[in-house]
Amino acid sequence: MSDKKPSVHTVPDRDGGWNNKQEGKVISHADTKAEAQKLGREKAIKDTTEHVIHNKDGKISESNSYGHDPYPPKG
Repeated sequence: MSDKKPSVHTVPDRDGGWNNKQEGKVISHADTKAEAQKLGREKAIKDTTEHVIHNKDGKISESNSYGHDPYPPKG
């Protein structure tokens, strides 16, 4: 069993602003995407996991891994 923490997703909030979610739960909120990205990155680094950033339309625009990626990568 892996003890890897779930990814952090920076997503638009339908009521305005931006949320960071982990396992579908809001873990932080910010008025701007830039501030939300900063908070999400800090949490992903702390949890050594992936930070997935979405656009306003919900599509993934960027993804950064702060985990223990294998080197060289498999595949």
